[in-house]
Amino acid sequence: MSAVSVLRSVATPKKAVVGAALTAATCGTLIAAAPAQAATTAAPTAASAQATAKKMIGDSAEFQCFSKIVSHESGWNPKATNASSGAYGLVQALPASKMSSAGSDWKTNPETQIKWGLDYMKDRYGSACDAWSFWQANNWY
Repeated sequence: MSAVSVLRSVATPKKAVVGAALTAATCGTLIAAAPAQAATTAAPTAASAQATAKKMIGDSAEFQCFSKIVSHESGWNPKATNASSGAYGLVQALPASKMSSAGSDWKTNPETQIKWGLDYMKDRYGSACDAWSFWQANNWY
């Protein structure tokens, strides 16, 4: 099949497929479907969420306090859900939708949840370390 014939058959999709298959068969070329593309962004892991928090917080002591709270509350799982209360995410916001004030991707983005959690801790307790002190005394914050 000549190049002109292949180009003419492109005008009719069915003929194009048959023509391409015939050309490939004649040339001995194997036609295989392209593999599915992997997702470009992997699901967040505890380690990636911790690295994000460390970068966002900066101060080592504040990060440690924040980390202790998040470890207790969600185990660094951004999709953690409390079945009885409905608290959600790394910092177990209740109601969960409050985190939307930090971004529309609050359900899946650890960075958004961290931002909201840090703002909450600062507004309510003064700092992540003050929130941790409260948590230690009450087993909640």
